[in-house]
Amino acid sequence: MNAALPGRNGPPVAFILIGITVLAYFLEMANVGPVIMNFALWPVSHPYFMPWQLVSYGFLHGGLGHLFFNMFALYMFGLPIERAWGTRRFLIFYFVCMVGAGLVQLLVTALTGEVYHTIGASGAVFGLLLAFGMMYPNSMIMLLIPPIPMKAKYFVIIYGALTLFFGMTGTMSGVAHFAHLGGMLFGLGLILYWGRQDYHRRRRF
Repeated sequence: MNAALPGRNGPPVAFILIGITVLAYFLEMANVGPVIMNFALWPVSHPYFMPWQLVSYGFLHGGLGHLFFNMFALYMFGLPIERAWGTRRFLIFYFVCMVGAGLVQLLVTALTGEVYHTIGASGAVFGLLLAFGMMYPNSMIMLLIPPIPMKAKYFVIIYGALTLFFGMTGTMSGVAHFAHLGGMLFGLGLILYWGRQDYHRRRRF
């Protein structure tokens, strides 16, 4: 596992991400039009598209409910992962999942020809969910809706399967299901890459 950044004694970076995202939400609400135009993720073919939107879209949200559930998940899954991996590896993972989810979303809009913007940290959060399920598969999670306990590994499998089903069938339109899966896919790829690196590092010693 990676150690935290040397000399860093501040709050967990997961809290800082939550704070920045909440602040971004209120700035968005105060000036919705220009913020969405410049910082939401637009299709590559759209004149509003800019490369930085692959990161900035993850700090915008469509309402308090959207914001609350993503930030609650970041708190619930992000803190134990950051403690286990350290600040540097946690941050890299979070943003790789966010950008990966955005890239998948751009691919989907390019293939379908649909034109709409995408916002939300859900892609990064789904990556954290996958990591938590792999690291702590037998930990019990209390769902909010419905309020039932479930092992993390089953939660990840069910959530991933439902997201794939919703994406393939067009159920729950207005939700970027394939972006969520993209966050999980890029997160899995990074976990496997790190695992391979760590394995070869141990063999050298």
